[in-house]
Amino acid sequence: MPSVQILIDSSFLYALFDQDDGKHQQALNWAMHQPYQLLVPEVVLGEVMFLLDRNGGVPATLQFLDRFTSLNYPLESVTVDDLRRVREIRATYASSRLDFVDCCIMALSERLGVTQVCTFDRRDFAIFRPRHCAFLELLP
Repeated sequence: MPSVQILIDSSFLYALFDQDDGKHQQALNWAMHQPYQLLVPEVVLGEVMFLLDRNGGVPATLQFLDRFTSLNYPLESVTVDDLRRVREIRATYASSRLDFVDCCIMALSERLGVTQVCTFDRRDFAIFRPRHCAFLELLP
């Protein structure tokens, strides 16, 4: 297993699986040519499923589940301690209105020592200052 792990945000995962998304080809090219372990926070799945259902209905969600499960990406759960950290992050950055899923990814990055996040949501992750490194490297 590769030693470098990268957390996957909803914006990237959605683009990876939605061929109509403007970032789809970029996401696909990057995912196919990187050697690192992609970790998918479980909270990301709910957000992606909501978007797929809204934009493509049940067929889109079923196709996503078929394709996603065949890739066997490891899923990472949010713990109670992570939720405590999510609260701290939301309070610290209250004026920035960071969303819950992004804050979960931020908390997971600290707990797991991950310094890279695959996202097309640059704003929220760019303002966050993690405890374990100077900043999170945003890919692709």
